[in-house]
Amino acid sequence: MANHYRSIIVAIDGSKEAEYAFRKSLEVAKRNAGAIIYLTYIFDTRLYSAFEAYDAATIERTLEEINHLFNEYKKQAIAEGVDRVEIIIENGLPKIDITKKIAQRVNADLILCGATGHTKLERLLIGSVSEAIVKTAKCDVLVIRTPE
Repeated sequence: MANHYRSIIVAIDGSKEAEYAFRKSLEVAKRNAGAIIYLTYIFDTRLYSAFEAYDAATIERTLEEINHLFNEYKKQAIAEGVDRVEIIIENGLPKIDITKKIAQRVNADLILCGATGHTKLERLLIGSVSEAIVKTAKCDVLVIRTPE
């Protein structure tokens, strides 16, 4: 294998594409013994404030959903033999923070993300996070497409 990945970030936004990225990260981690997967969600409050829906209840509900999803992903990973899984949930700007902050903090050598974001509206408002990751990452990036 040409690359040995030890620190793998998976950008998760709740979309089907992100789920495929998570599944692919398990395959990569299994081929790279000792690799750690960082399930990463950056809560982008710009989306909510743009529609004046930015309130404590909305944020709380979103974070509960993400926490639940991440805990389910972590259980799946452990069931498949990948026991080094960490969860990163932060406020910020996904297009910037994934590559500029998180990747540097965990010394990432691979970032996986879905080809498209959670909703078309989000892509319209904040642009493509995957595109920004590809442009700014200092490590390898694997953009995952759904089979459809």
